[in-house]
Amino acid sequence: NLKQINSKMNFKNLHLAITSGSLLIVGFAYGICPNRILPFLLHDKITGNDLYNVFKAMMALYIGMSIYWIFGIIKPEHWINATLTCTIFMGSLATGRIISIVIDGMPSPLIVLGTVLELLFMIWGIYNLKYDTIR
Repeated sequence: NLKQINSKMNFKNLHLAITSGSLLIVGFAYGICPNRILPFLLHDKITGNDLYNVFKAMMALYIGMSIYWIFGIIKPEHWINATLTCTIFMGSLATGRIISIVIDGMPSPLIVLGTVLELLFMIWGIYNLKYDTIR
């Protein structure tokens, strides 16, 4: 049934769309002006060119991954790989944050929220990959 296929495609793509949009916002927040945005968001002062460089590199990585995930929406033949990389990416971020929570202690509520969202995006990606029947 074409209607069922269309609704499944929309649900599958919603994962990549929301994750891409979220990551683009975070990436730009990290990289455009880290000396202004990060202290506001994270309550930490960022100083030194090395840290600016790291955050701008993270911005470019986030933007690059988001572009590929959007490409996976536009080109269905890339959907599986886009969803797989999105799922691994989000799971890796969440894992790193959980390791930090265990070793370093609780971060700010904003970082905790980010960790929860990363876990949810990972789980949603696993669900989509597991139950995808349109190949």
